[in-house]
Amino acid sequence: MYHTWMRYFTPGPVHHRLGLVCLGVGLQHGVLPTVGPRTLDHHVAVVISAGSGWFLGTDGRRTAVTAPALIWLTPGVPHHYGPDPARGWDESFVDFAGPATATYTELGYIEPERPVVPLSDAAGARAAVGRIARAARRGNPLLEVETAAAVHELLVALRRARADTNADGDPVLSALARDACRPLSVAEHAARHGMTPAELRTAVRRGAGCSPKDYLLAIRLGRAKELLAATELPVAAVARRVGYEDPAYFSRLFTRRVGSAPIRFREQQGRTVPGGWSDRIPDPEHPPTIATGPT
Repeated sequence: MYHTWMRYFTPGPVHHRLGLVCLGVGLQHGVLPTVGPRTLDHHVAVVISAGSGWFLGTDGRRTAVTAPALIWLTPGVPHHYGPDPARGWDESFVDFAGPATATYTELGYIEPERPVVPLSDAAGARAAVGRIARAARRGNPLLEVETAAAVHELLVALRRARADTNADGDPVLSALARDACRPLSVAEHAARHGMTPAELRTAVRRGAGCSPKDYLLAIRLGRAKELLAATELPVAAVARRVGYEDPAYFSRLFTRRVGSAPIRFREQQGRTVPGGWSDRIPDPEHPPTIATGPT
């Protein structure tokens, strides 16, 4: 016995230019029928929020699936899976496609080589699927755009919920982000984590979709942008704070990667805040204000 609800639709060519389009959504629970063997021409994220079952991949190995978990189905890859025949499982799924899938795959949000991914919690993903289901009501004139936006949210929720990361993301990435502005080489960063440089490259590539050098550089440049926009520190001081002793090298690097020189970037922002830089995250309910004097 099982219960199922699903909707399928066909977005037009213009909607594909949004980057992602939703092709279908479903929520099911119980002893569902076995799926496959089959091969699809698009992506599907299958979120298992309760129960257990199995997955059979292209290598012929049968992998146990225990909730909460994610099953990735990717284009052109045969798959075969199903719930426990006695107890079943609760599943929600979203079919999607679009050019942004390549970027999400490169960044590690979609992992074709890991069709079964353990999750720490399925609540965020289920909420995103719920938004897609509500937007999929018949007659909704904004269906394609609303569901496309929710697919982006779903991919972020799934990445955040991966059980092989902590609440702030991959522990290695968190540590690298914390130490990014220290004058350490990639080899030294690796040694601090008891890893070889090759192992660090693999971990960062899987978690962030780029090399350790590019990951560290992105964090340094992001911090530099914050300092340039929110303080009046000289460029040389900004360079030192983000790990560069040579301000000329920093300026050339910043210009090449950001597209404008540090001074020009600061002028474009026009948001220097009196009082200097703060590491405190503003409370959305009580945002900071700048006193303008008596009125």
